[in-house]
Amino acid sequence: MAELKIICEYPDSLKQFIEEALSKRIASLKDGIQRTEERLQEFESKYQMSTEEFLRRFENDELQHRLDMEFDEWVGESRMLKMLDDKVNKLRVVEFVN
Repeated sequence: MAELKIICEYPDSLKQFIEEALSKRIASLKDGIQRTEERLQEFESKYQMSTEEFLRRFENDELQHRLDMEFDEWVGESRMLKMLDDKVNKLRVVEFVN
């Protein structure tokens, strides 16, 4: 695990600031995850298949590509969810030591 050392005249204030910033960023990412999951659920309901099944079938060219770009949006939303999850997971493991 990488370690970062910051030298500061007011370490407690800086620690509190960084913790609050991380907390706000995680909350923002979680909001994005919720909105993305809701969008994915809309696609799943409309097309009566899970995102996992859709991606498998889409990647295997088993689906007729729609001209209205909805399939591209569905793929994009699934990628967005993965990216947001990755970011949240990276921030959750940040640990402060004395």
